This record gives sequence, structure tokens and C-alpha cells, in this order.
Amino acid sequence: MPLFREGGSIIMTGSNASLRGYPGWSVYAASKAVLPAYARVWVAELRDRKIRTNVLTPGQVASPMMEGVLSAEVRAAFESVIPRREMGRPEEIASVALFLASDDSSYVNGMELVADGGATVI
Repeated sequence: MPLFREGGSIIMTGSNASLRGYPGWSVYAASKAVLPAYARVWVAELRDRKIRTNVLTPGQVASPMMEGVLSAEVRAAFESVIPRREMGRPEEIASVALFLASDDSSYVNGMELVADGGATVI
């Protein structure tokens, strides 16, 4: 059985660490920076099977795990670069993932969709 069905969608999870120069994050950033290149190549390779390939790149998200590992100072530092001054919520990222997986995004292919509250644009 093929891994991906015809007309399906591949969504890879990127990181805004690949879009900013966070000290000490070089290997992680590099591992995420390659994903848009994969997406662009796979668009061509999978087009006959009508499989779309995109990258969802979230920013910092307030989750139970993040709450358990972030000190107040680190959380404040993360939030200081987000225009609305607060981390994203899991459901905000889920909405974007559902969009990319749905037929509503049928004309979105080979793209990196950044959902980080604007942290990488300012």
C-alpha cells in the first residue's frame, strides 16, 4: 500500500527557529530549514499523483509541556518578540494544520505557512 494516497496532502512541521538567528540553535534550525526545499522538490515529484506538500511553521505555543519547562524569564523573552505579546494557543496552530490538510487549501502547494503571530517579520 502506498504511503500517500493520490490527491492527498503532506504537511511537514517546521520551526521559526529556522527563520531567525537564535544562538545555540544551529543544528535544530538547519534541520528545519531543509523542509521547504523538500516541499518544493516533492511538488514536482508527486504532481502526477496529485499530492500536495507544504510546511507548517509554528512559533512558540503555550502548551502544558512549555509551561513545565519554561521559566518566567524565558517565557517573557519569547513573548517579547511576538507582536501581540503572548504565545500562540494549540488550537490556533491546529486550525492552520486542518486548513492545509483540507480541500480548502487545494491550490496551496510547495509553501511554508508561518503561524508565529508575526514574530519572524519584525
